[in-house]
Amino acid sequence: MILTSLDRYLLRRALTPMSAVLISTMVAFLMERLMRSFQLLSQTTEGFKFLTELLVNLVPHYVGLTLPGGFFIGLFVVVNGLNKSSEIDAILASGISLGRFAAPFVGLGVVLMLFSLALFGFIQPYSRYAYHAVLHAAANAGWSGVVRPKALLSAGPDIFLTADDADASGRHLRRVFIRKLDPEGREDVLTAVSADVLKARGAGAVTLVLNGGRQVSTAREGQVYVTDFATFAFDLPLAQSAKLLRMRGEEASELTLVELAQQGFGALKPALPRQALLAELFSRLSRALMLPLLPLLAVPFGLSAKRAGSGPTMVIGGLMLFGFETALILGQAMATSTALPAAVTIGGPAALFATACVLTWITSHKRPGQNPVSWLSERVADLFAAVARTLDRRQTP
Repeated sequence: MILTSLDRYLLRRALTPMSAVLISTMVAFLMERLMRSFQLLSQTTEGFKFLTELLVNLVPHYVGLTLPGGFFIGLFVVVNGLNKSSEIDAILASGISLGRFAAPFVGLGVVLMLFSLALFGFIQPYSRYAYHAVLHAAANAGWSGVVRPKALLSAGPDIFLTADDADASGRHLRRVFIRKLDPEGREDVLTAVSADVLKARGAGAVTLVLNGGRQVSTAREGQVYVTDFATFAFDLPLAQSAKLLRMRGEEASELTLVELAQQGFGALKPALPRQALLAELFSRLSRALMLPLLPLLAVPFGLSAKRAGSGPTMVIGGLMLFGFETALILGQAMATSTALPAAVTIGGPAALFATACVLTWITSHKRPGQNPVSWLSERVADLFAAVARTLDRRQTP
């Protein structure tokens, strides 16, 4: 199909809010996930390197997670805006049908579907495994003998070290704090004005020389001992060799679509439960195949928002998408734990959502703006208005 000026105009209007929703939501998810990883990353001197790798490997996951919602919101915003400004009335009055009006949005959904198949099918499985590989490397990186300013380092299972300042080499420290736990229950807290990290080539430990400090020791029985020292030296262990990470494919989420199909439908017994593999396969396909159907839902939603209001309509749309995603997650859990057929636990919710999209479009195509969505939106709007009136009466003396 050759894009007309109207098609390009509609797509340009839709891409702006869709991109804004995708970027803002994805950044919020990334920050939330990275905040949970900061404690682990702060215990290694290569925290920034691991942080960058985590960001790169998390992007495909959150793009796939936010794409349906961003696409739907983008379509809803542009259709609602055109409807409020009566541009849709002018478009339909010029002889363009509602189906032709929605055609560029459906075409965009097909493009996003192909992108999602590549993302869910091949990019995301490898990025998931790479993400776990980075976490594994960060967890086993330990301390290499280099100290970064204000970083909380774990220089062993029971030793925690931090310094307010350090030079570029990370070997000359200022204002040092160390907490050491003894297996017998003793706790030692050491502070020092400065410290030097001495590392011999090939050694499995470093020597930390503290200058001008104090040691506070608390015995298991509760006795406290305070000692001031001019110079105090002790050894700290370095990171040991980490265990090898498991092979990719021990989790269904790390398999590509081709691998899922081969193991799920193959004659040989797979290592993972067959229904779990099929549930993962059908779930990814359902998330991708629903994208071309979203315009059949978003366009009627945008048309009905002029009468019922955008708030109730957006609430209904969000609940439908949330219900679809939740049903897929529950379907995967049921197929994995109870061995129910994945075609039922995943195919059922997918077929129900597709039917809702098609029926909404059919009823709206006959009478634009008049459909079950508009009726339900008006009822929700009436409910909100009734609640607001009740609250106003209670606040009025």
